[in-house]
Amino acid sequence: MPVETTNNCDHLTKRGRVLAAAFGLALMAVSTLGLAVPAQAADEPDLIFRRSTVFKLMSPNDKLATYGVDDPEVDGVACHFTVPEKGGFKGWLGLAEEVSDISLACRQIGPIRFKGKLEQGDDMFRKRRSLFFKKMQIVRGCDPKRNVLVYMVYSDRLIEGSPKNSTSSVPIMPWGAADAAVQKCGEFVQ
Repeated sequence: MPVETTNNCDHLTKRGRVLAAAFGLALMAVSTLGLAVPAQAADEPDLIFRRSTVFKLMSPNDKLATYGVDDPEVDGVACHFTVPEKGGFKGWLGLAEEVSDISLACRQIGPIRFKGKLEQGDDMFRKRRSLFFKKMQIVRGCDPKRNVLVYMVYSDRLIEGSPKNSTSSVPIMPWGAADAAVQKCGEFVQ
């Protein structure tokens, strides 16, 4: 008498099996990408405040959120950026793709001291902006002729980036009478 064996996946259609496999691969990619943040990038930013921009009756509102982050490689510099945060049920669940409109302002907040050599365009901060493959980055550079640190924020996706960006400059100046030795950023760029 022949014995019939059944597979747990026999009841799934071919399309269902493909979707299940794609979902598993996507989860694996997200968990792997989440661990691939460079060591020199700043930690989580400090939330300064949020302001609602679009009212939603049954779900969270759309908001603008302003964050602050210190440059992890350059003491004495802080940046503030404002990002739109999607509300609704997709935003609440973290499934909404955020838009690329990000503003940036960086300032000297104390004596500027470089912790080591830097490369032009180094990541200063990086944050995921959607469930899959979109991230916001703040990068740092040096204008040695003017002795100015230049910060740029932009967002990109795995396949295409966004031309939307914002730039902020921080001239390296003495900080009080005791800070007479101003460092030159050009001496710290590789």
